[in-house]
Amino acid sequence: MDRRLFLSLGSAWAASMMSGCGGGGSDGADGISDSSATGAQRMQALAASPVNPKARVIVVGGGMAGATFAKYMRLWGDMVEVTLVDRSSVYTSNIMSSMVLTGQRTLASLNYTYTTLISKYGIKTEFGEVKAIDPVTATVTMASGKVLTADRVVLAPGVEFDPVLGLTDPLQMPHAWKAGPQTTALASQLSAMKAGGTVVLTIPKAPYRCPPGPYERACLLADWLKARKKGSKIIVLDANPDILVEKDNFSSAFLGLHGSVLEYHNNVEIDHVDAATRTLYFVGGGSLSANVVNLIPRQRAVALMQATGLANATEGRFAAVNVLDYSSTAAPTKVHVLGDASATTQPKAGHIANQEAKVCADALTRIFAGGSPDPAPATNSSCFSTITMKQASWLHSFFQYDPVTGTMKGVPAGSGASAGWDSDGFQDMGIWFKALMGDSFA
Repeated sequence: MDRRLFLSLGSAWAASMMSGCGGGGSDGADGISDSSATGAQRMQALAASPVNPKARVIVVGGGMAGATFAKYMRLWGDMVEVTLVDRSSVYTSNIMSSMVLTGQRTLASLNYTYTTLISKYGIKTEFGEVKAIDPVTATVTMASGKVLTADRVVLAPGVEFDPVLGLTDPLQMPHAWKAGPQTTALASQLSAMKAGGTVVLTIPKAPYRCPPGPYERACLLADWLKARKKGSKIIVLDANPDILVEKDNFSSAFLGLHGSVLEYHNNVEIDHVDAATRTLYFVGGGSLSANVVNLIPRQRAVALMQATGLANATEGRFAAVNVLDYSSTAAPTKVHVLGDASATTQPKAGHIANQEAKVCADALTRIFAGGSPDPAPATNSSCFSTITMKQASWLHSFFQYDPVTGTMKGVPAGSGASAGWDSDGFQDMGIWFKALMGDSFA
């Protein structure tokens, strides 16, 4: 099967069926069945890293973008060695993590390992802290002193969060926008809050990871408060001028369904905080105190990217890239940047990260073979939002490369959103999530 068609299909359901993650029986974009002799031989060859590789690639970051890239670079690339670098041998999904706050999921249920990527695709791994990245020589230096060398470095490290003045211990006002200890801390604070309390959720200025995420979390918590903390309310402070995505659905939920417990305020930016009293002070004056504060700060590419000059877009926050191959405009011959750390016209979301990874893997496969990237890549993304603890809305977006602007442009005919929310959407969300994570982590 042509990789370009595979990329354009984009949906997690199609991806799972074609990559063998949903138990469909075919493996990869070429449609080779595992039950065939050829397929078995191919997978046996993939299971071992090449002894004499034609090219070497280091992937820094093992989240949605990094794991997907590593898999498809080995699947599509001819004798390409791939080394995946991450500080941890376990990835915890940010997607669905808000449901940990309401007790509908455990954090452990969102954990994914690299076992299959290693055993089935022959991906090498290096777990530990990265100390330095050299975009000129394509080397990665670990905190242990070990130096990794390659022909290309693919960076998919996710985001870091701006410091908040007055907040020395983030667990006092956890953002829980990176699943882990902060998710657990926020869940504990919400559980311990007495009925009749006040929760504040802040939304940072765009761009940030998962555009509908804060609005979705606000709805989910509002529904939970009505059921578990009678008389409580949630106040949403949005630094943006208006609801950024799914405005019809979220406006309807905020004003109608959850109007009795939810207040929404736009153009409210946090200046500093008093963590001891859980008080937020606003730019331009004003303050607000609450029992629980879910403070989501502004986001940016990781410090290593800032230090090496790769964060050269969006006020120096993210990396400008050529979306034909996701090469960094600051180091186009050696470094590629995927996912939330890159600056593109596509949303910072897990499904888009999965798509960008496939475009990049396809491009490098062509480049290593002496060719050029696909001149017309397409991506798409599905997203579900929990409006209640049992109902969800959905949003679907399609993007096509525009040679005039050099960007990925949204295609209205291939995009759309649900008119409201229902239990079917909630069930579809579970199917979508399982397929997406199966595709990314093999």
